[in-house]
Amino acid sequence: MVLGGADLSTILDRILDTAADNLRIAKILLQLGLDPNNVTYDAIFNRLLEIFLANITLANMFALVGAIFFVATLLTQTMVPLRVANMVGCGFFVGFGALAGDVKTFLLYLLLLPINAFRLRQMLNLVKKARAATQGDTSMEWLKPFMTERKYRKGDILFKKDDTAHEMLLTVTGNFLVKEISVELPPGRLMGELGFLTPNNRRTATIECIEDGHVLTITYEKLLEIYFQNPQFGYYFLVLTSQRLLENIARLEAIVAKNQLAQQTAVAGGTN
Repeated sequence: MVLGGADLSTILDRILDTAADNLRIAKILLQLGLDPNNVTYDAIFNRLLEIFLANITLANMFALVGAIFFVATLLTQTMVPLRVANMVGCGFFVGFGALAGDVKTFLLYLLLLPINAFRLRQMLNLVKKARAATQGDTSMEWLKPFMTERKYRKGDILFKKDDTAHEMLLTVTGNFLVKEISVELPPGRLMGELGFLTPNNRRTATIECIEDGHVLTITYEKLLEIYFQNPQFGYYFLVLTSQRLLENIARLEAIVAKNQLAQQTAVAGGTN
């Protein structure tokens, strides 16, 4: 055991001595072509300049530009410019590999080019869909294949306020009443979307069927999946919930204004 320990110590000492010898400044200067006994800043600068000029080739220039674009990808915060910079960098490294005869570099970056191009196309399509959602039609026709049909008769209660919510509904035929605020929902209206956003997924109102009809339903699990995958629906859903909240605010303001008017009338009548 002692012998083994001694051998290990000897090996480590030899490794450290070799490493120290290789890292000696004098040896590094000799490798750079400098005289360790006569080192000046001018000599170091001139030698580095000679090395730089000796390595100025078209292949190395391609590699330098490619490296600059790859550094740019580390500083880019958004995906589209990042993919573009990455593709440009890959293109220059492909040129470097071809000019330098480096097959591995050539094949590696040639393979990365179509991968980045495909991801860039996906991102551009995503941006295009999001932009179209902000300017285009917010029809829900495309959502129907993901939904299941359910029929209701007059007097049926679809759900009650504070019930646990698991799904969103789209009216197709018939009429439905939001009992708390006495608002009718004709065909083509969504119901239960606010339960998707409320804490613990609770219903915010009671819905009653006042005319035979049927609806299409979709579970919140499927809705969440589509929400993150489809920017057009994600934007539409935000617009829809914002409109619903603004409608509720306007309705409350109208009620408050009506009550204030009634109070003023009562006060004026009492005064008279």
